[in-house]
Amino acid sequence: MEQVQTGGLRTGSGFLTSTLHVIQEIIGCRVRRDPPNSTERYTRWINQLTPEQLLTQVFTSNGPTVIMPTWFCSRAWFSHVGPFNEGGQVRAEGERKMGQTLCVPLLPGQRTTIWTHRVRFLEEQALPRWAAFTIWNAGKQGRRLYRSLTAGSQRKVVAFCDVDENKIRKGFYCHEDSQERPKPRIPILHFRAARPPFVICVKLDLTGGAFEDNLRSLHLQEGQDFLHFS
Repeated sequence: MEQVQTGGLRTGSGFLTSTLHVIQEIIGCRVRRDPPNSTERYTRWINQLTPEQLLTQVFTSNGPTVIMPTWFCSRAWFSHVGPFNEGGQVRAEGERKMGQTLCVPLLPGQRTTIWTHRVRFLEEQALPRWAAFTIWNAGKQGRRLYRSLTAGSQRKVVAFCDVDENKIRKGFYCHEDSQERPKPRIPILHFRAARPPFVICVKLDLTGGAFEDNLRSLHLQEGQDFLHFS
């Protein structure tokens, strides 16, 4: 472990710990992998997060933005919550404190459950601030997010956007499983023709910088104009 930089989610600072008075900060750090090339993309992600992104990127599939806070918590708090349980049974202790859920421990293989919790977290913490939004990615992940949203959140989706000319040429995505009549048809636009805010379902660090360049060219503010859900 290389303690190059520390960052914290302070009490009352947003998504976490607003009612917790026992914990003053949740602290994490940058890391160095051994061997160095293990989980390269994930390691780059956690080491490049800015203090602001500790909050804005909590919706991604990478998991918590503050890495291994148990390295920094007090012995008294660790003893109170209890150690890791690697015996295959989920411990409920530490999940709820002061009536607020901080995390939900899950057994391996529960990817559908994890996805459901991520979508609900997005709907509870981010989407209420937006009257309408665009899903960036008209492919599998973007469509899956749309189908997973509640009906109220689906009605806020004004468009999908993409760079794939075939998807854009099709012109729309039809939600075939919808009970509405007529079935919803969501326009598919080029990303430059779409309007923010965006929920982005494109994985970072996978396109040789092409996606990141496209996003940067729009001069948007993360957390206000877009959120990552990749």
